[in-house]
Amino acid sequence: MARDSLLFVCKSCGAVHSKWAGQCSACGEWNALVEETKAAPPGAMKPASTARGRGVQFETLQSDTPEPPRIVTGVTEFDRVCGGGVVPGSAILLGGDPGVGKSTLLLEVTAKAARNGAKVAYISGEEAIEQIRARAKRMGVADAEVSLASATALRDILTTLKRDPFDIVIIDSIQTLWSDAHDAGPGSITQVRACAAELVRLAKNGGPAIVLVGHVTKDGQIAGPRVVEHMVDAVLSFEGERGYPFRILRAGKNRFGATDEIGVFEMGDAGLREVPNPSALFLGEGKDRAPGAAVFAGIEGSRPVLVEIQALVAPSAYGTPRRAVVGWDSGRLAMLLAVLEARCGLGFGDKDVYLNVAGGMRINEPAADLAAAAALISSALDMPLPQGCVVFGEIGLSGEVRAVGRAEARLREAQKLGFERALAPPQANGKVKKGDVALTVVTRLTDAVERISQNRY
Repeated sequence: MARDSLLFVCKSCGAVHSKWAGQCSACGEWNALVEETKAAPPGAMKPASTARGRGVQFETLQSDTPEPPRIVTGVTEFDRVCGGGVVPGSAILLGGDPGVGKSTLLLEVTAKAARNGAKVAYISGEEAIEQIRARAKRMGVADAEVSLASATALRDILTTLKRDPFDIVIIDSIQTLWSDAHDAGPGSITQVRACAAELVRLAKNGGPAIVLVGHVTKDGQIAGPRVVEHMVDAVLSFEGERGYPFRILRAGKNRFGATDEIGVFEMGDAGLREVPNPSALFLGEGKDRAPGAAVFAGIEGSRPVLVEIQALVAPSAYGTPRRAVVGWDSGRLAMLLAVLEARCGLGFGDKDVYLNVAGGMRINEPAADLAAAAALISSALDMPLPQGCVVFGEIGLSGEVRAVGRAEARLREAQKLGFERALAPPQANGKVKKGDVALTVVTRLTDAVERISQNRY
């Protein structure tokens, strides 16, 4: 009888190794190899080079087949991140921290999609049907025509989905499924890869749109082999900071839409509530702004979002000044402090610097440079910025303020929320339609320091 052989598979890239090593030789990840058992084949197989295959038929880029309409679920923020709705026959992978609200979000999506006429199924391998019903009752969606099931056997799930046609199927979660074609346990690299491949193949062969829920590791990455993220059409992440009620849905990969789109939700006692105007959520409610606060007019995907950036510059009580930043890139803060010292003459060498994006929002675009610099200058000089002023612009190493994209959308959002002034760079596309927002143009960072110190806008 042939003996089973031990293999070591990389969790990141799926590369197979004959023995354990601290680093994967394929992708370079450390401590990513896990042990798996592979049954020996009953007989020798014919080499692939001698097997005869069928010919591949090629097609042209032109096609008269109309694109199938998207399935609009009715959850506007979810549809926005998906690119306008769920594409029939697509595969979506949704990841997030435990307890962030993934199951709550998908139950809301299935309930509203069912009310809009779609035939949906919710298959859970983690919860009993009564638990799902209790959550639906609490959310007020218990009357929706959603087909519920609690199953983990892949063969049974595939047989059911081939027999009963659905428009959208939720699998919660992919780590709980197991296939009897493999000896590995549920959640292993082999099982996750095999189950995901079978479900994606079902979706591509005229099946339903499938949404897979994936667990995440302590680093925030979706657990399992990275090849699963390549199989699916979209990879969504559901984020939320502890202590804050809002949740953000981001698209890290999307073959049918933008990858920088976000959807904002607010968690309450009755489930998730959509936030159509995130700017009102992330801005403070105080009428008078303290020194060190600046409102940044940013762009997240297709929508402008206004957030408050807070800075605190204080004398250092220790020999080494502290640099702490939340919601922004720490390397970007170090570069900004160096430019302020070298080009503007502001000294931060003996001071602690703290920078925070209010509300727990995370900002990635370079257009936040000028807003962060304005907050630092305001705190260092103890001069508050005007209440109705927004700031945006990119800062170069020589101290120049560079133009950023979509300035008109940023100013329109500021005007809609009652802001009257804007501190911004000169625009590359010429004159900006300002509306009722008084635009103060700064070409260099020294101009911003002078205007803030003299309270001149």
